[in-house]
Amino acid sequence: MAGDSKTEKASPKRRQDERKKGNVLISKDIIAVASLIGAFFTLKIMFPQMIENMKSFMYKAFGYAQTQTEMTNGFVMQVAKETALAFVQIAAPVICISAFLSIVATVAQTKPIFVTDSLKPKFNRMNPLEGIKKLFSIRSLFDVIKGIIKITILIVMLYSFISKSILAVSRTIQMDVIPSCAVLLNLTMALVFKICLAFVVISAFDFFFQWWEYERQIKMSKHEMKEEYKQMEGNPQIKGKIKELQRRMAMSRMMQAVPNADVIIKNPTHYAVALKYDLEKDTAPILLAKGQDQVALRIIKKAEENDVFVLENKPLARAIFATTDINQEIPADFYGTVAEILVHVYKLKNKKLL
Repeated sequence: MAGDSKTEKASPKRRQDERKKGNVLISKDIIAVASLIGAFFTLKIMFPQMIENMKSFMYKAFGYAQTQTEMTNGFVMQVAKETALAFVQIAAPVICISAFLSIVATVAQTKPIFVTDSLKPKFNRMNPLEGIKKLFSIRSLFDVIKGIIKITILIVMLYSFISKSILAVSRTIQMDVIPSCAVLLNLTMALVFKICLAFVVISAFDFFFQWWEYERQIKMSKHEMKEEYKQMEGNPQIKGKIKELQRRMAMSRMMQAVPNADVIIKNPTHYAVALKYDLEKDTAPILLAKGQDQVALRIIKKAEENDVFVLENKPLARAIFATTDINQEIPADFYGTVAEILVHVYKLKNKKLL
């Protein structure tokens, strides 16, 4: 159906829901490149210190080999400690910085997020049909092409490196060990640096593809947009029922206040307003209830059942109905007319207005 085709951009709520599920935009190539670059530059900067640490460890190892004649527990523990210390001094900086940059690259793409949904078992992943669909998906095709490009770049770079460096490498045969190792190390570093630059470009393309694929994946159909709107704004039918219930409750409260009124002013069946004036609390008469047509008739009937005085005054009833809300004081323009009515009512009830 046309309404089921996903043609609409994902709404903020849809994006938030997908994020809660752990479905976020992420390029693994960017993480791998960040880790590779971190390891490369750490190795390049700290290589002299690593060599010194390695020399120190080798001197100690050869010294133990010359002086130690028995394999005691203490000797084994000492060698183990020296080996662990050498590993930490040599490899730990590269590993730590590489891991740190991987975390930074991940958080930069996904922002801080922690979900447990991915840990739950999903049996649909065991469905062979789902596996076949993924095998022939656009993402799989892109990954295959990307892998071929990476391999091709590596082969081309290695071929170019060997063809250009073969003369320099052959000359190292006539050099001492340390100078020849330095030449080979510089050539290798230059090759790794070029590979890093190439992979940066590939990772940029991978990020844009992942962004395009993610946006395509979370697109919504018009039907989904409508359903989401209903969930956020509320179903119109339910909202209508709630408003109707609120209206009935307000009407019930209003009708319950009619017996407390001092006078009902009507016109004669189309409008009715109920007024009350408390000498101790109110500075002006208060509108307790008002109604039109059937509601007006109900107010009049309720007043008659409770011996509330009912007076007909067409213009006053219409004016108060139009200008005053329930539980509010009447406008000052009506003070004089309403005061005369209340004086008349109070006389009938043997009460004093002032």
